Amino acid sequence: MRCRYLSIRRLFAATMHMLAAFVAPAQAEDKPGPVRIQEEIWALPLPLPMFAYVVRPIGDGPFPLVIMNHGVSLNPTQRSFFPLVEFRDAAKWFAQRGNLVVAPVGSGYGASAIDMSEHGIYGPFFSKVGKCSNPDFRAPALAIAQADLWIIDYLTAEKRVVPKDVIVVGQSAGGWAGIALSSLNPPPVKAIIIFAAGRGGRVDGKPNNNCAPDKLVEMTGEFGRTSRIPMLWIYIENDTFFGPALSKRMLEAFTAAGGKAEYHLMPPFGNDGHFFLGSPDAIPIWSPLVAKFLDAQK
Repeated sequence: MRCRYLSIRRLFAATMHMLAAFVAPAQAEDKPGPVRIQEEIWALPLPLPMFAYVVRPIGDGPFPLVIMNHGVSLNPTQRSFFPLVEFRDAAKWFAQRGNLVVAPVGSGYGASAIDMSEHGIYGPFFSKVGKCSNPDFRAPALAIAQADLWIIDYLTAEKRVVPKDVIVVGQSAGGWAGIALSSLNPPPVKAIIIFAAGRGGRVDGKPNNNCAPDKLVEMTGEFGRTSRIPMLWIYIENDTFFGPALSKRMLEAFTAAGGKAEYHLMPPFGNDGHFFLGSPDAIPIWSPLVAKFLDAQK
């Protein structure tokens, strides 16, 4: 098994150089910004290898790092069609502020979701929470948080990023992982921004039907007991996964336990505000809040 694992890691390392050739510099017509940027696809040779969309300023760096974590689908077919490039416009906004932005494709998504068992290769999916009667909201969040720490360690060792100048951004389950990461207080991470964060939303496809809201609030408070990293929480009034009443309960539990969070509830957006971060039309709405928050962390 170890030989097979090493072969997979070597394949990812080699693929990084191959995919880096597909560089798409963002020219002036791609929404001008203060910094010229370029877009790449990387294969990250982590303990659990994964692909990532990367957008960064042109040059050698090192640069401040932003990690952007996507949400979760419990449907394996939907996961297999997950796009390799996620949050492109939002990622470019962060890159134009001078950051190297990494948006990893979670294990079990895209190409890694395809069953290749005949070759002895699997794409593990570690975001299941179990049954609604007793969901595990803790372990899947910490698993994504661990992947973030691997990314930070790897890019720091490669001297591509500035140590202790890391921002983590997450949407939905990726935002929930941000709350979990904050409870670990990793020294390189100076701030965390979450959009529509949570788990267990829309059970059976029904809006505002959470799997176990009390359990989610309880776990938020548990993370808050040890969290000391400054956080920005952004929720949207017409989010059908984690509505205002639930997100405010989560905030109260988190801050009462000692966590630090600045909370903003945004007006309704589109048909479902849960997908706020993925829309280029939302950038003028959230970017002033995010810019002000980040400037305060300098």
